Amino acid sequence: MSIKSVGIIGAGAVGSYVIWGLADREDIKLGVIAEGERKERLSRQGCAINGKVYHPEVWTPEEAENVDFLIVSLKYGALPGALESIRKIVGKDTSVMSLMNGVDSEEIIAEQIGKSHILPAVIKVASHREADGYHFDPETTLGIIFGEYEAPYESERVKAVKELFAGTGIHYRSTEYAIEEVWCKFRLNVCNNLPQAILGAGVGCYRDSEHMKAIQNGLKKELEAIAEAKGIDISKADRMSGRGSAVPPMARYSTLQDLDAGRHTEIDMFSGALMRMGKELGIPTPYNEYTYHMIKALEE
Repeated sequence: MSIKSVGIIGAGAVGSYVIWGLADREDIKLGVIAEGERKERLSRQGCAINGKVYHPEVWTPEEAENVDFLIVSLKYGALPGALESIRKIVGKDTSVMSLMNGVDSEEIIAEQIGKSHILPAVIKVASHREADGYHFDPETTLGIIFGEYEAPYESERVKAVKELFAGTGIHYRSTEYAIEEVWCKFRLNVCNNLPQAILGAGVGCYRDSEHMKAIQNGLKKELEAIAEAKGIDISKADRMSGRGSAVPPMARYSTLQDLDAGRHTEIDMFSGALMRMGKELGIPTPYNEYTYHMIKALEE
């Protein structure tokens, strides 16, 4: 098995990392999937990444049909509107990797195309947007962690993805604990993103305030209780995951960045998802419920 065509839905902060890495692979077809005005704009302007403009092909969902490998890197709120496009694109042998935050995008996509197409994964990249496009540090980026739901973990498609990423500058590793890795990042987002977003403070607040630390720990305990009830042992990922680059105490994570910019956040994907799972499992989530409503109020 080899990957000769790659489609990307979502050419933002996460998608830019993949475009940057695969742009020089002359032995594959690389395309960003878009329609209408967005397709025209991407075709005309390209994708500005780390001071350079890249011009991948731009495909409609129909043009991308039966692509070998589909990467979904959308914002959570855009996923429902993209499901019809994903259904059009995915053929019998298409593998799909979701690089979205949260823990349920694979489940949502699988409801449309079947779980057998999904290769669970998580991405760790500190990408941000500036006036001249998206920027990230290739050297300190931990990159993409992926694997199969179950054995054999070194499957033919895992080998194919490794071959696709090899020598491209994309950092990657495969693991038999892909789901645990997804939940490990989810915990980081819930516990680090959300309390500082309510306070409007840099990440140093967790070091400086016992009260912020208490809120962080309350969110963490609820999340870990839900993971345990679902049979997910996050500690397996803790033992494998490397740490990212040092974060300055004034840093503002993505939820606070969204509020700063007057955008809707991804709170539905974070505390919203935990509230839903908590109700399904009979696990109280008071810290997440309060956090959810506070951030919704801040959005308003």
